[in-house]
Parts: sequence; structure tokens; C-alpha cells
Amino acid sequence: MNIGQAAKATGVSAKMIRHYESVGLFPEARRTEAGYRQYADKELGTLRFIRSARDLGFSIEQIRALLGLWQDQRRPSREVKALAQAHIDQLEAKLRDMQAMKATLEHLVHCCHGDDRPDCPIIDRLAHPCTKA
Repeated sequence: MNIGQAAKATGVSAKMIRHYESVGLFPEARRTEAGYRQYADKELGTLRFIRSARDLGFSIEQIRALLGLWQDQRRPSREVKALAQAHIDQLEAKLRDMQAMKATLEHLVHCCHGDDRPDCPIIDRLAHPCTKA
């Protein structure tokens, strides 16, 4: 099947398929004599795997490692678990950062009068990020 059909079958856009090829995450497709990319079931399985990993927020490099583990039938599951646990740790750190941002914004919104006056703690904080609102 061609790249458009592969995109539809896997939920990975043609643009992203080409990107994954360009960064070496996904092997370059076989080509027809006319130069069109051709994909078989094996490649579709790989694209679905990549999409599932991206849906869980894994980075390109993490997916590269996961693909290697997936393709290694003798892989120790502890390596997969360690990679997933490291990703969970990263997600937890991002969640903490986002919760802190949300708390700061909620405080600033609460302190802003939201009326016709020009003074605004939100603008003040953005203009002077080192000061606390």
C-alpha cells in the first residue's frame, strides 16, 4: 500500500511517516518504479507501535529504544520496565511543574481586579518574572 493508505490504516500522518524515516526511527520504504513508497503489514505494525508509544508521550529516542526491545525476542522485560518507569518519572516531574504553573496563574487571576484599571498583576509578573505576585 502507498503512504496515504498506510497513514489511514495506522493513524500516523504521511508527513510523520516521512519524518520518522528521515530521523531513522522507521526504515525507508521500498519504492515502486515510479518512486512511490510501498508499505507491507510489517511496516504497518511498526507504525502502529510508534503511534502507540507517541500516544503515551514517549520521545523519539525512547521509542527508538522500545523498538529495539520489541524487535529483540530475547529482550529482558526489566529493560522495558526500566524505560517505562523512567518515562513515568519524567511525566510526574512535568505534572509537578504544570501544577505549579497552574497555582501561580490561579493566584494571579485571583489578584487581578479585571476591571477598567490598567494595573494588572498578571502583566506585572510577565514583565518582571523574578518578582513574586
